[in-house]
Amino acid sequence: MSVDLHRRALALSYLTVGYNLLEGLVAVAAGAWAGSIALVGFGLDSFVESLSGMVMIWRFRPHARLSPLEVERREQRAVKLVGLTFFILAAYVLYESAGKLWFQEPPEPTLLGIAIALISLMAMPLLYYLKDRTGRQLGSVSLMADARQTLACAFLSAALLLGLGANYLFGFWQADPAIGLLIGVVLVKEGVEAWRQGKLCACGAISCGKE
Repeated sequence: MSVDLHRRALALSYLTVGYNLLEGLVAVAAGAWAGSIALVGFGLDSFVESLSGMVMIWRFRPHARLSPLEVERREQRAVKLVGLTFFILAAYVLYESAGKLWFQEPPEPTLLGIAIALISLMAMPLLYYLKDRTGRQLGSVSLMADARQTLACAFLSAALLLGLGANYLFGFWQADPAIGLLIGVVLVKEGVEAWRQGKLCACGAISCGKE
C-alpha cells in the first residue's frame, strides 16, 4: 500500500511539473503578445511552481544511498534556490506592473489568457485534492504543503481571471497591472517562506521527517 501511495505521489508530482511548464510557456507567450504583465507574471509563477514540483519528484524518488540527514540538507538547498528565484521574478513583475500603471500602458484584451485562467481554475483544485489526500494517507507533511501551494495557484488563477475579464469585457485595463502587483506580492511571500524555512513545509510541532 505504501509503495502504491509513493508511486501516486510521484505521478502527481510529475503531473504538476508537466502542467505548470506547459501553462507557463503558453501564459508567458500570450502575455507578451498582449502586453499583459499579469499573464506574464502568472506564467513565471507557473515556472517556479514547476521547480517546487521537481523538488517533490526528487523527494519521492528512491534514496537508498543517502542518509535521512543528507536528504534533508539537499532539500533545504533546493528549496532555498526556489526561494531565490521567487525574489528575482517578483522584482521583475512588480517593476513592470508599476511601470505600466505609471506610464499608462494598457494591455490588449486576451481571450487566450482568459482561457488559460479558466483551465487552471478548474485543474488546480482537483490536483490539490489528489495531492492532499495522498499526503494524508502517506503522512507526508511535505506533500500536503505542496498541495496547499497548488490551492494557492487556484486562487491566483481566480485573481488573474478577474483582471483579464475586467479588461476584456469592460476595458478596465488598470485591473491587469493591478493583478500583476498582487502576483508580485505573492511571489515575495512564497520566496520569504521558502528561504526562511528551507523546506517545502512549515514544520512547527510536526516533524518533516515523517515522510
